[in-house]
This record gives sequence, structure tokens and C-alpha cells, in this order.
Amino acid sequence: MEIEGQATVKESQPPKFALLVDSEHKATEFHLFSSAAPHMRAFHLSWISFFSCFVSTFAAPPLLPIIRDNLNLTATDIGNAGVASVSGAVFARIAMGTACDLFGPRLASASLILLTAPAVYFTSIASSPISFLLVRFFTGFSLATFVSAQFWMSSMFSGPVVGTANGVAAGWGNLGGGATQLIMPLVFSLIRDIGAVKFTAWRVAFFIPALFQTLSAFAILIFGQDLPDGNYQRLQNSGNKQKDKFSRVFYHGITNYRGWILALTYGYCFGVELTVDNIIAEYFYDRFNLKLHTAGIIAASFGLANIVSRPAGGVLSDMMAKRFGMRGRLWALWAVQTLGGVFCIILGQVGSLTASIVVMIVFSVFVQAACGLTFGVVPFVSRRSLGVISGMTGGGGNVGAVLTQLIFFKGSKYSKETGITLMGVMIVCCTLPIFLIYFPQWGGMFCGPSSEKIATEEDYYLSEWSSKEQGKGLHQASLKFADNSRSERGRRVHSQTLPSNATPSANV
Repeated sequence: MEIEGQATVKESQPPKFALLVDSEHKATEFHLFSSAAPHMRAFHLSWISFFSCFVSTFAAPPLLPIIRDNLNLTATDIGNAGVASVSGAVFARIAMGTACDLFGPRLASASLILLTAPAVYFTSIASSPISFLLVRFFTGFSLATFVSAQFWMSSMFSGPVVGTANGVAAGWGNLGGGATQLIMPLVFSLIRDIGAVKFTAWRVAFFIPALFQTLSAFAILIFGQDLPDGNYQRLQNSGNKQKDKFSRVFYHGITNYRGWILALTYGYCFGVELTVDNIIAEYFYDRFNLKLHTAGIIAASFGLANIVSRPAGGVLSDMMAKRFGMRGRLWALWAVQTLGGVFCIILGQVGSLTASIVVMIVFSVFVQAACGLTFGVVPFVSRRSLGVISGMTGGGGNVGAVLTQLIFFKGSKYSKETGITLMGVMIVCCTLPIFLIYFPQWGGMFCGPSSEKIATEEDYYLSEWSSKEQGKGLHQASLKFADNSRSERGRRVHSQTLPSNATPSANV
């Protein structure tokens, strides 16, 4: 409990939680192979459902050599479909973030998964370039479940482990982009070996990701829980959670410049990952004259690197924060993403198959780790508008993918190797704005905390609530979060401790 005028005293451990928790009942530890409710159960439901959506969205690229012959697709048709597959989620991710803030991640994610599953089923009856583009467009909306997954993890896990939780959940979900490069050619081959002709086999194969996606949605509805203490609706009905106003949540999200910078930089780590998922199998197939299955295995290694790379980014973010605070998180993000850009440039320059594979794997590790590092920062940008900030950042990833594919990989303006090189230059340039992110209470990459006045976590997070709202007690959750986020001071965490019910001295 908390005692006015004294340092914060940790709450006694509630017996209903299997993991150690903070004053918000967020877990302060992360046990990867546990399924304890509600924290670790939410973790497994989030990554599995996101994995299924990734499998569905990128089920077509590994079969493109067959699909393009069946539907008479040109290079422009394929490029347009690739852009469509990631463009739909741009606004869907922003909407998903707002939906999570207002209705909770459980209902938001399950609803979107069920709404997009029919598009995966309908891929089996695509008969023209336009219909193929449309099913890829609507299937791509499902990638907005990334936002609900990150929001869910940020709602279940506390600051010292939130980067790890976000990184592993998203990384294992992103594995679907690599796994589908293996799954779809294998399913296609099995169906063809049973007796179906190849132009029928690829269509039947799409029922596998569609069914997987549908089942994951029902699992979320049956076994999921929005917050450690229960679902949004029950907590609101009981008076334990206040229902926030959409206008205020949205306003405080879009007016926080840090969210816009993270959206830009995320466009050139996750956006690049989406782009590569769309082009890499065809790139190796055409450039090195490989068999479809071989090209699929090589392409799969890019996405499969997520099993360690993105989680490693989240772990690195938490490690840097423990020692250097938020400034450490920002420096690590900039360094890792810049190195990813350098290796992307190199990938476009090498001409041998072996060198291309090695460089691609190294590139994948850095660019995916940068994704994990990004969402080590996101949970601290805003407490009240966490979903909006998550949606903005996630949507930025899709915007980056759309722009990159339109500029470098649509039609025949650039060869794919030239496009990859130029994409690497874009990564390096679009990572530089991280220098501008500054938190008054923690500092930025080049400057420490504000010295003009006492800047505290309470000042920052309570600035999102008006005095009238604070008078109604609506800010209590932000007070708890401010107290629990003191760890972002790094080594100076004990240099200043205020009671978490202190009144903010100034707005940020």
C-alpha cells in the first residue's frame, strides 16, 4: 500500500497472481514457458493470434510463381498486391489502438481476426489480378492485431520487463512471416501429391491459414483477459475502472510528438521487414534461378530470425534501461537500427548466393531487433493514450512498407538488388530523428533530465489529465504508473523519490 508523505511501500503480494506484481498488478517478472493466468496466458494468446495473422497475410508470396501463372499476373500486378497487403493495416492499426484504449485488447483483437478471416478463405476463389489484390488488401488488415498484442503486453507487464514481453510477443508473432514461407509450399506440395493439379492445389492450401486464424480468435475470446484484474466491461460496471473519453484519449495521443517520431522510425524497421517478406522469395527465385521450395526455405530464414532477434531487442532495451534508463533505450534503438540499414545496403551489393544469404540473415537480426527496441520505448510515451501511441507507431510500420514498395519495388523502375540498396539508405536516414526524442524526467540521447525545474514522472503523466479530471480521481492509474516507471531513471533511480500521490508541480 502507499502511505502519504512517506516513500512508497510495495503492496503485499496478492495470492491470486502466480507472478510477482507491482501496484498496478502488472507482472514484474517474465516466465517464458509458463501459462499462468492472466499474465503469461495473455502473452501466449497474443503471439499465437498475431502469428496466425502473419501466416495469412504472407501466405501468397511463397506461391507467387504458381499464382502468377494461373492468374496471368504481371510484375506491376504483383507489386500492387504486395503494397495492398500492407496498406490496409495503416489506418486499421491506429483504429485498433483507440479500440484497445476504449474496449480492451481482448475484444478488439478477436473482432478484427474474425472480420478478416473470410478474406483468407476467399483467396481460394481469386480469378483475376483485381480479385487477388482485393483479398490481399483485406487480409492485411489483420496485421493490426500487432497493436493489440503490444497493448496487451504493456497492460500486463511492468517497466523492468515490458520490453522483453513486447519483444518476445511481437517477435514470435512475426515468425509467421517466415513460417509461412515453409508452410505454404509444403501444404501446396502435399495437396498436389494427393492428386490435385497445381492450379487447384494452391487454392486449397489457403484453407489452412484461414482456419488457423479463425481458431485463434475464439481462443482469445474464451481464455483471454484484458487486464490483470479482469476485463474492461466488468471493471467498468463495478466502478473499478473509469470509462475514458475517446476525444481526450485521441487528442493526447496525436499531440505527443514522440509518437510521431517512433512511427517514422518504425516504418524503417518493421516496414522494411514487411517489404522483405513480400519480395525475398521471388528475389532469390529469379536472381539465382532456384527451385520454388529452395527459394522458400532461404526466404523463411529472414522471418524465422524473429525467434531470437526481436525478443533480443526487447531484452536489450530492458538491460540498457536498468543501467542507463530511458537514454539507454534510445541509444540502443538508434545504433541497432542504423546497423540494420548498413547491412541492407550491403545485401543489395553482393552478387553470390552464399554471401547474399549470410548478409540477409545478419540484416534480419538487426532490423528485427530494432523493432523490439522500439516497443521498449513506446509504453512510456503516454499512459492515458497508450493504445493510440501503439497504433500510431504500428501504423507507421505499414506506411513505411507501403512507401518503400511503391518507390523501390513496384514495376521495373529499379532492379530488386538496387531497390534493396536504396532501402538501406532510407533506414539510416529515417533513424536519425530518434535524436529528437526527449523526456523531461529522464532526458534524451544527448541531454539529461530537465534542470530548469524539478521534472518528475508525476509531472509528465499527470499532464494528460485536466485539474477537473484529477478532481474526480480519474488520474489514479497514471499515478501508479508514474511511480512504477521510476526505473527509467537508470542508475539514478533512488536519487529522488516522491510519494506517488504527490501533486504535479508543472505540466509537460
